[in-house]
Amino acid sequence: MTLTTVNSAIERLTRSPRASTPTNAPLGTAVSRDAALRWIRCGDDALPELLAAAHAAKERFKPRIITYSRKIFIPLTNLCRDYCGYCTFRRDPGQAGAHTMTPEEVLAVARAGEATGCTEALFSLGDKPELIFPEMRDALRHLGYKSTLHYLEAMCELVLRETSLLPHPNPGLMSAEWIERLAAVSPSMGLMVETTNVNLMSSGAAHDNAPDKAPAKRLRTIEEAGKQNVPFTTGLLIGIGESLEDRVDTLLAIRDLHECYGHIQEVIVQNFRAKPEIPMALWPEPSPGKMLRTVAVARLLMPNVNIQAPPNLSAPYYDDLLDAGINDWGGISPLTPDYINPEKPWPHLEQLRLRTEAKGFELRQRLPVYPEFLAAVMAKPGLLSEKLRAAQDHQGLAGRAA
Repeated sequence: MTLTTVNSAIERLTRSPRASTPTNAPLGTAVSRDAALRWIRCGDDALPELLAAAHAAKERFKPRIITYSRKIFIPLTNLCRDYCGYCTFRRDPGQAGAHTMTPEEVLAVARAGEATGCTEALFSLGDKPELIFPEMRDALRHLGYKSTLHYLEAMCELVLRETSLLPHPNPGLMSAEWIERLAAVSPSMGLMVETTNVNLMSSGAAHDNAPDKAPAKRLRTIEEAGKQNVPFTTGLLIGIGESLEDRVDTLLAIRDLHECYGHIQEVIVQNFRAKPEIPMALWPEPSPGKMLRTVAVARLLMPNVNIQAPPNLSAPYYDDLLDAGINDWGGISPLTPDYINPEKPWPHLEQLRLRTEAKGFELRQRLPVYPEFLAAVMAKPGLLSEKLRAAQDHQGLAGRAA
């Protein structure tokens, strides 16, 4: 497809009876809600045009390279007060596999990751399990901490102090105070919106017993991170009962926050995968075509934001996601499994490189915080700033070879 054709495609993407974006919008201008809705519903005959426009928008934003973060996965605790219909990570106390890591375990995994060239320590954990489980309160007392967030803060500081890894916590809902505290020991953090559809919290739906998945609460946490200028990763989970309109509206809610505060460093488009042991075991998965359409629309709604999709959840054809405008593969671990989707192993890094290069891109390793957000984080003196300075190369990517 020629550049003229691509420009024409983007112009057509902005046409809508009520579109606020002019039809002669230049590359780099976001499409309207109406246009996004029309294109997320497009037929197979129009899909190549949509993908070409998304690919062109990505190349204008960050040409020729695709990034990833080499990480270790630290499942600090899998006890959680939320019961989501699609989750295999969470456990109740006493349930097989229930575990809260000790500081010694955290440091051992971090040092092993450091030895394999990782730069990110991704902390995943259940949301405030001590609020409903006395066993977690007892475990925290034994460790010497008041709450799961206090323990997370200490473990981020431990990894930051004792290794070259940079923590990236995903702790669930946070207050303004906790965002500030965790920002002192991590350069970025994350919380998925998942969906803005409040009906998914009704009986029998994906979030019917998950109080921390209320969309307004999650958006409030992300907004507070924006007020504090904290680089933030978020995104949506597709295929859990939401409509195509919901997907667009979730992306727009994220875009609105970014336009207000400029702190959304990455938007993840994640697809639901069925597993035999979950309540949603028989739930249909999003098709590859629907995944491509959602990713492409995300790119066109946010042409100047990093867009990511996990390759392990779209295997074996994950390289098709490059056609839809992603510029990042997310965290890939050479050491630890994806504890959230353990049945879907990450691709080997060499295979990821070959697939990426076959599409005409160079694969580069980044830090858990993107280059364009480094300056703001490093403006605050201290250990975190020192570690970031030592970890980056002259482009703000990871100083180690990919």
